[in-house]
Amino acid sequence: MRMLPQEVAEKFIEENFLECDGAAFAGNAVRGEETATSGLDIVVFDASIPSSFWEFFYENGWSMEVFAYNLSSCEDFFESDCERGIPSMPRMVAEGLNIKDKGILKTFKKEANELLKKGPDKWSEETIRTKRYFITDALDDFIGCTNRGEEIFAANTLAQLVYEFILRTNECWTGSSKWVVRSFNQYDTELANEFVEAFDFFTIKV
Repeated sequence: MRMLPQEVAEKFIEENFLECDGAAFAGNAVRGEETATSGLDIVVFDASIPSSFWEFFYENGWSMEVFAYNLSSCEDFFESDCERGIPSMPRMVAEGLNIKDKGILKTFKKEANELLKKGPDKWSEETIRTKRYFITDALDDFIGCTNRGEEIFAANTLAQLVYEFILRTNECWTGSSKWVVRSFNQYDTELANEFVEAFDFFTIKV
């Protein structure tokens, strides 16, 4: 049986980042959504780190992705995430459970929550026109497919483009992988279900 996620995170920080200024863990385990394959996302703040880095660990039955920052480099990642409309780091910091804190996490959490609440920058009319073109082009490719393999991947491209367009034109954050459905549900559960059902129906077509 695996150790509890908070116990693993605390043990990891004690053994690897004992002198850090702050640390928190996030991910499915924090939201109570963990599965047998879930891992931990651990965010570390340490003024002595010269530059940010990412590292993967596997300990005590848990895979762990560690995102380490000094006290200024995190701002760059907040900014880049917001520019692409996928707030991975702000979300991890905002929802993360504190493991260790020398009084610096409150500021970072406040900023992360403010960014999430604000939402992404509004798309310009030029960007909207460009994205519409990409959707139309992908739809034409999908309609014209005569090969099942090509059709599957054309549908995947179309799904991603349409999903992004709906959320960004409504000034909502997007996501990748599992967060496609999660962020869609945050915007409109009924529409998200219809969207998933449409592509689910396509994938089981014989």
